[in-house]
Amino acid sequence: MKLIIKNLVHNGPGFVKLSPEIDDDMWDAYNLIAAGDTVEAMTVRKIGGCGTAERVRMTLEIEVQSVEYDKEASRLRVRGKNQTRNEYVQIGQYHTLELELKRPFLLRKELWDWPAIDRIEQSCDETAANADLAVLLMQEGLAHLFLVGRSVTATRACIEVPIPRKHSSFSPAAYDTAINLFFERVLDAFLQHVDFGLVRCVVIASPGFTKDQFRDYMLLQATRRGDMRAITDNKARIVLARAPSGFPHSLNQVLAACSVIIKDTRAAQEVPVLQEFYAMMTKDSDRACYGPKHVEVAHERLAIKTLLLTDTWFRNPDVDARKKYVDLAESVKNLGGEVRVFSSMNVSGTQLDQLTGIAAILRFPLPELDDIDMDDGIQML
Repeated sequence: MKLIIKNLVHNGPGFVKLSPEIDDDMWDAYNLIAAGDTVEAMTVRKIGGCGTAERVRMTLEIEVQSVEYDKEASRLRVRGKNQTRNEYVQIGQYHTLELELKRPFLLRKELWDWPAIDRIEQSCDETAANADLAVLLMQEGLAHLFLVGRSVTATRACIEVPIPRKHSSFSPAAYDTAINLFFERVLDAFLQHVDFGLVRCVVIASPGFTKDQFRDYMLLQATRRGDMRAITDNKARIVLARAPSGFPHSLNQVLAACSVIIKDTRAAQEVPVLQEFYAMMTKDSDRACYGPKHVEVAHERLAIKTLLLTDTWFRNPDVDARKKYVDLAESVKNLGGEVRVFSSMNVSGTQLDQLTGIAAILRFPLPELDDIDMDDGIQML
């Protein structure tokens, strides 16, 4: 994210002007913009009737009522009431602003709390903005290509090609033809979606030797074709790893196995923390808890060592509910605990959301938490 103007105070009013530069920035903007804020941006509105309609560009400021995130188009739709005097849109009239990449917008808030300020600092950190990764999960006949950014894991391609299996009528020639077709389609997807100007590392992972065979195929094609210079120039940034399968659920294991190589990505940093929580649940379950009520009680007893929660909690349209969990996280920090906010658009965040989106690793056992009803607490958005 490019920061153009910043004028705000912690826990007070202010504004920022931002320009989203990459897909992750749109997710950050989605997490920043909340109901009650005002957003100013360029928009286009059709004026006139059928056949005579004219598209007019104008700048509007609206009071936000709702925000929708379009992952595929990397776009936000911000709906609310117009606050700007304009000959085409009356004050108080509803309008939808579409925020897109490379289009600046100005965001005003009456209260800039720490999750919002932290989101801006992370998004505008130029070193973090380049921490992007491509992961190609494969098995014979199946491949998934992911782009793993700071906050968003996007599936860019899914390739399936039937591969003949060995049996009495097995034909080696048919097998070779199918494998070559599979590799060709995977390579086409790779060339279309992987930009080495943005991606710092590519991980090709599979069970068995499929990953090795595909890498050899790709490098061979790179020596034969003139449009694959980027592959040969960056082959040192392509690493191999083992994966249980080519299905998406194997992605987290690959990220964990390659954590040293891809340590600069936020997705990789999230994995060890979640693994530590699961390990604690297995070996000493009284020192781990999840669910809003259990976590709140653990905090009341000053037991939280590490608080894990997804950014979903900070998008709650209920201002009091949002403030409750902002205060919880700040209090944990002030007491010397660690707070890890997971992106709900990354694999680890999705897994944590399945456990209510909030969990904690404790300093000491609290077996009495088992007697507390988990449903007694504020529900997530």
